[in-house]
Amino acid sequence: MDIPVPDESVPHLARVVPSLLRAIGTPGFTGSLGLRDGLARACVLLVDGLGWELLDQHAEDAPVLAGLARTPLRAGYPATTAAGLAALGTGAESGEHGMVGYSFEVPGTGVLNALSWCHHPGGPSLADALAPGEVQRLPTTFATAADAGVAVSVVSAAEFAGTPLTRAVLHGGRYVGVHALGDLAASVIAALGPAPAFCYAYHSELDKLGHIHGPGTPPWRMQLRQVDRLVESIVDGLPAGAVLAVVADHGMVGIDGTAVDLDAAPELAAGVRALGGEVRARHVYTMDGATEDVLTAWRETLGDRAWVVRGEEAIGAGWFGRVADHVRPRIGDLVAAARGRSGLLRRAAEPMESGLIGQHGSHSTAEQLVPLALAYG
Repeated sequence: MDIPVPDESVPHLARVVPSLLRAIGTPGFTGSLGLRDGLARACVLLVDGLGWELLDQHAEDAPVLAGLARTPLRAGYPATTAAGLAALGTGAESGEHGMVGYSFEVPGTGVLNALSWCHHPGGPSLADALAPGEVQRLPTTFATAADAGVAVSVVSAAEFAGTPLTRAVLHGGRYVGVHALGDLAASVIAALGPAPAFCYAYHSELDKLGHIHGPGTPPWRMQLRQVDRLVESIVDGLPAGAVLAVVADHGMVGIDGTAVDLDAAPELAAGVRALGGEVRARHVYTMDGATEDVLTAWRETLGDRAWVVRGEEAIGAGWFGRVADHVRPRIGDLVAAARGRSGLLRRAAEPMESGLIGQHGSHSTAEQLVPLALAYG
């Protein structure tokens, strides 16, 4: 089986924040990504779910954003929010920061849902049992910049303030909780007042509507228009010597009738002790001595609907970048990445996730490529 290999000629999302911090003169950071030198203020706005191909296909709905100087980035594997936020917050790929999926096994704990910080699927909270610093052990770019004297702000939904995921990957800046597009834009502009200043801002609703209605549908396109107005408001308010970088954590595809319900396929359960990941990117944790039998069963059953590879093969192909020793056990004994528009559902165990139309996580360019769009004050 041919294994996908990351296109190293396309910069990884993890390079964005170090490059922005270098551009405003923060010591200890490297990278350029074509940014101007001599800046004093920088903001990265993460629009969850805004794939490069989706923006190209619907540029008429986002004329301001589509009109900015743009270049593609790759989200890395898996192309999912927990990994993307951590890439921005640490400047590292998933094999180093350790957020290797929507859900993944943490030895001694079980399968962690990285967004809700609970046992997955549907188990009790792990907020008191599993420290964020144990899961994501790297220093954040935000904390390093703040220690260097940069005024660092994290502008995101008020509901995410102090959550374990926020503390794991976004700590180190002043958290500004917002409630709608208006105070998000206003808070970004206010955060760029001092110099040197760095701001991270996050918008989630485009991803939400893509999941529910499907990417490119009328509700999704209407939300993209609101995102464009957000970008326009921030661009109009950028002070001199500032740069706005609009990025995304992943793109999205709409799954079709080739999707497989893992919970309804007993031949796929034999020898499997736990499953992690999500619909388009699964970690398969096997019982002792069962890995090869499980590999054979999954490949025979799924056929060309997924790449099914040993964890070591995925690591060797560079899917996760460099993998730290403590992260390796989180990666499945097998890794299954959906192909085409298929998916690996769990209708009994994950009814909410399995009912979504839009999905992401795998290797398609629709999921992997995201924009880096730049505007200067």
